[in-house]
Amino acid sequence: MTFNIFNDWYARDTSKKIRAVFKAKGQSGKHLSNPIYGYKHSETDKNLWVIDDEPAEVVRKIFRLCIDGYGPSKIARILTQEGIPTPTAYALSQGRDNGHKNAKLHRWGSETIAHILEKAEYCGHTVNFRTHVKSYKNKKRVDNPKEDWLVFENTHEPIVTQEQFDLVQELRKHKHRPTKHEEVNPFSGICYCADCGKKMHLCRATSLTEDQEHLKCSTYSSDKDACSAHFIRTIVLKEIILGELNKLISFVRENEDEFVQMAMDNSVQKQSSVLAKAKKVMKQAEKRIVELDKLFTRLYEDNVSGKISDECFAMMSAGYEDEQKKLRTSVTELTAYIETAEQKSSDVTAFIQAVQKYEHITELTPEIMHELIEKIVVHAPDKSSGHRTQQI
Repeated sequence: MTFNIFNDWYARDTSKKIRAVFKAKGQSGKHLSNPIYGYKHSETDKNLWVIDDEPAEVVRKIFRLCIDGYGPSKIARILTQEGIPTPTAYALSQGRDNGHKNAKLHRWGSETIAHILEKAEYCGHTVNFRTHVKSYKNKKRVDNPKEDWLVFENTHEPIVTQEQFDLVQELRKHKHRPTKHEEVNPFSGICYCADCGKKMHLCRATSLTEDQEHLKCSTYSSDKDACSAHFIRTIVLKEIILGELNKLISFVRENEDEFVQMAMDNSVQKQSSVLAKAKKVMKQAEKRIVELDKLFTRLYEDNVSGKISDECFAMMSAGYEDEQKKLRTSVTELTAYIETAEQKSSDVTAFIQAVQKYEHITELTPEIMHELIEKIVVHAPDKSSGHRTQQI
């Protein structure tokens, strides 16, 4: 019995030491795992990941297909049909064991594709502490909340760009059930009903012609008394969006300075004085928080020495604490406001760079839609004038 207790203590103590070393390594920005699919260890530095050319090209293909509008299941089918080795099959061909003993060697799975699309490591970052083990006895890994992850940027060469990765994450937010049609719906997850705020659903079927395919309010689809159809044909919406985007591209190319001026209205440029005032107020609040810390310390010392009574100490310290709490809340709000205002400036630059990639758009793709458009709001049609008009 004593021997078992000793073994238990020794295992727990050893586990703590290993976890401490593991934690220190993770907090320093070093990788805590072997290279993921698409990378390998550097021959000169075992802590550095370098690109493994053959699987890296497959990763790029997966991201391109997702940007083109294909979901994980469809991408998995494409890779399987093309005979591309799965990550496990590739690892085994290189004389490595990636630990997935039950993985299918000749068929890609949608979960594998989804995991690849979610990994920020592919744009050059190290992400540590995604998971943890419950205890030294239970080795099952449990997901950590995202706020507990540690992300170290630009630690190795990227396989995809940050822009590609961000675009894929945006597209993946609007996951939808695959349709029987091979053509990707460019409006998926981006069209909203003006009245109820819910997404518009695409209505397409083999019995419908291209002219008959349309979008309608998803609330109306489930409860016809809760909203109206907000019906609009996709062929009409495509024509409207193409026209507006090409006008925008032309305007930005010919009047970039004017566009920047317009885009910055009600933003950093217009609010520069307000922004400067916010920064000044935040600096004063931070200074006062430090002063209150010193005052509280002095107050505590006076109470201990008997210079002020316990009642006076309680009253004054409560006042200091209340003021400090309000100041900290104010600093948090001001920080968020300043960061948002300053971000708008860089957002305009990034948007102009995105627009300048195109000369004239002839076809709408999910990439173009999500790169240039935040959302499309569809209002109910108005027939009061005797003609059908609709605000988009």
